[in-house]
Amino acid sequence: MGAPPSHRELFLGMQQVALSSFGGGLSAWSERIVVEERRWLNQAEFLTGLTVARLFPGPNQVNMAVYIGSRFHGLSGALIAIAGLLLIPFSLLLLLGLAYYQLHMLPAVDRLLAGVITASAGMAISMGFKLVGAYSRDPMALLLAAVSFLAMTVFHVRLIPLVLVLGPLAMAWYWPRQR
Repeated sequence: MGAPPSHRELFLGMQQVALSSFGGGLSAWSERIVVEERRWLNQAEFLTGLTVARLFPGPNQVNMAVYIGSRFHGLSGALIAIAGLLLIPFSLLLLLGLAYYQLHMLPAVDRLLAGVITASAGMAISMGFKLVGAYSRDPMALLLAAVSFLAMTVFHVRLIPLVLVLGPLAMAWYWPRQR
């Protein structure tokens, strides 16, 4: 792992995450930038943060920015990471919203958005394969993932009931035990 990022590096790193992920795939870009490129966290630390971020209410990547920022600089780091993640994308979103309002009837705009959605799906699938690789030697993790996937896609179980049932089961299974 590299040296802890300064406030400036944290802000710019979170901006890089946000600006790299147009159309979605923020988790995949976050992992690539934070773990692979900048080496602020290792894979296990990133997965821990991602799990925590997904369990708390609110946008996952904002929660992830809070996790990363607070890990290195406490409250000020969390605020800097959130600002880096949201400042430019929010401003661009306002401008794009205005442009879409003016141009939404053009067929080219629909084709452009379809391409962005396709790229986003590919990035999400890529992140899924990386997570499977990280847990490939843990049959219980794979079983929990498969049950979650089937419950949501085949049986249309909503997220909150699924988390309320599988969350405690997973915590009980993985709770630290004396050896």
